[in-house]
Parts: sequence; structure tokens; C-alpha cells
Amino acid sequence: MYQRHIIGKYGEDVAVRFLEQKGYKIIERNFSCRQGELDIIARNNEYIVFIEVKTRSNFLYGTPIEAVGKNKQKHIFRVAKYYLHIHRLENHFVRFDVIEVFIDRGIAKVNHIKQVM
Repeated sequence: MYQRHIIGKYGEDVAVRFLEQKGYKIIERNFSCRQGELDIIARNNEYIVFIEVKTRSNFLYGTPIEAVGKNKQKHIFRVAKYYLHIHRLENHFVRFDVIEVFIDRGIAKVNHIKQVM
């Protein structure tokens, strides 16, 4: 479990650096509430972007995007809706992205999948 946590945190750090290089402004990381958690909340032009980060060092359990099934999407949507409500951002454009981080021999490769929901 601890090793998974380290890999996940590393993947999120890689994703944040990637997003910042692409001009995204990171609003918040690891937003938590009763409904759950969002990995990254960012602003990209007129969009508030909710980003789920999935990191893998092998494909024993499938690709990262496969871990974001319908149940996970519903969960992310509920947390995002709550976040928008408490920050009074309901009238903003919203996008849901997934960032896959593949770690191979210490080198991270990023695949940014936009508008997954």
C-alpha cells in the first residue's frame, strides 16, 4: 500500500509539472470532502478542469484510463459539483480530464486525455 501511495504521489507531481508547462494554473491539489477527493483542479483558459491522475509502472491491472470506469466518473462528478457549489463557480465552463502517467525504468511518460466525461 505504501509503495502505491508513493507512486501515485509521484505521478501527481509529474502531472502538475506537465500541466504548468502547458499553461494551466493549478487551483488545488487533493481536494477532499465527504463525497471524496479530486486529484487536481486547474484553470485552462475559460475552463475549470477536474483532473484524475492514474499512474502505472506495469500493465498487470490494465491501462490507467481503464481504472476510471463509470463508478469512478460518477464519484468525480459528484465531488466536482460540490466543489463548484462551495466556490460559487457553477456558471463556469467545466471539463473532466484524465492524465495517465507511465513509469518505465525511472522515466515518466504522460498521456493527457481531455474531456473524458
